Amino acid sequence: MPSLRLFFLVALLAAVVLAVPTPSRKRGLQKRSFKVPRQLNKAHPTGPDGAAAMRKVFRKYNFQVKADFMVAQKEGFIGLSKQDQNATAAATAGGNKTGIVAANPGQNAAVFLSPVVVGGQTLNLDFDSGSSDLWVFSTDLPARAIGQHAAFDASKSSTFKKTERAQWKISYGDGSGAAGTVGTDTVTIGGVKVANQTVELANQVSQSFVEDTNTDGLVGLAFSKLNTVNDGTKKTPQKTFFDNVMNDLDMPVFTADLDPDGTGVYEFGKIDTTKFVGEMTWIPVKAESGFWQFPSTKFAIGDKVFENPQGSDAIADTGTSLLLVDQMVADAYYAQVQGAQLNAQVGGFVYPCKAKLPDISVAIGDSYMAKIPGNRVNFATVDKANTTCFGGVQGNQGAGRQIFGDTMFKAQLVAFNGGNQSLGFGQKP
Repeated sequence: MPSLRLFFLVALLAAVVLAVPTPSRKRGLQKRSFKVPRQLNKAHPTGPDGAAAMRKVFRKYNFQVKADFMVAQKEGFIGLSKQDQNATAAATAGGNKTGIVAANPGQNAAVFLSPVVVGGQTLNLDFDSGSSDLWVFSTDLPARAIGQHAAFDASKSSTFKKTERAQWKISYGDGSGAAGTVGTDTVTIGGVKVANQTVELANQVSQSFVEDTNTDGLVGLAFSKLNTVNDGTKKTPQKTFFDNVMNDLDMPVFTADLDPDGTGVYEFGKIDTTKFVGEMTWIPVKAESGFWQFPSTKFAIGDKVFENPQGSDAIADTGTSLLLVDQMVADAYYAQVQGAQLNAQVGGFVYPCKAKLPDISVAIGDSYMAKIPGNRVNFATVDKANTTCFGGVQGNQGAGRQIFGDTMFKAQLVAFNGGNQSLGFGQKP
């Protein structure tokens, strides 16, 4: 009889175990991958603007512009309208310590767009591996600040939940930034939904964001520790979209695959091996910084390799247009370009558009040199005659960090691995 009771007890326990539902995958997702297009904004009036790109990256990382870049000379304005010349002179005369002059709305409009659905409302957001906030323009802003932006209306979302006492704020060195309230909602990117994703609603934005007329916010893809949400007394960083979907992907990665014109694809959960030649090289990153950061202490111009033992760490940043290198690297590169000059009013190195640009390679950790062919270094023209060009490689003026942006992503397929906190690089054909 005891053995019979034991049999029933074992059977009952087995039934209970089988009856317990298996935990559903976080957010109800199946293992998968998905793509998000990076499309050219056809409404953009003039194409990329070199001076605006420099202002943006210096503002984003709180880099200080050297004094000699704030001297408004009476001559030598290349490609600047009379309005911009006057603005530069006025900023200098007024003691603008950053040397940053606001661009007009046409120049500052977003060139590339990626659609994101928040609570059923479609917004065009920048995918930014150099920050960790998912923030959007909202109807909490005054109409004059919303302007031409699409603004998220929480009252029209049945899935939005406000997070009490939570707030967020992004501040830049020139006094610009954005701030507001916090909630959660269903966010859909590439057809994949994440319920209860933290979404930050702007109720304050500086003029630089207002003028960026076709960007409605950011999707931060750096490490979650950089998220700026707080409860009023201390930081309470929230998970990024990537952190929330990472474990539900075929691989815990996303890749940046840009074409020469800057369009392309962000792919989550998969590495397309047809997009690069040879093997992908992987390096660990300094995740404790919050950025996809790594050492870069060598560079090459053509086939000649140079040591840069005091080289600044570099950050892989999809939210930056340029390859911003240590100043001595940029100086050495443009010394090889006939007619190149460092122009303070334009904000960086310019050269005759007909000049032949050499290849440049930058070290990624100790084991890889990322090559950017010379024909992919050009960024924009700076005069109406299209005779003077602005380089996609620029110097950081001793800022202490190198920022590797789109100029690199156009030549390298870059994979961001959140699973083991590493970066993969593959040379594009």
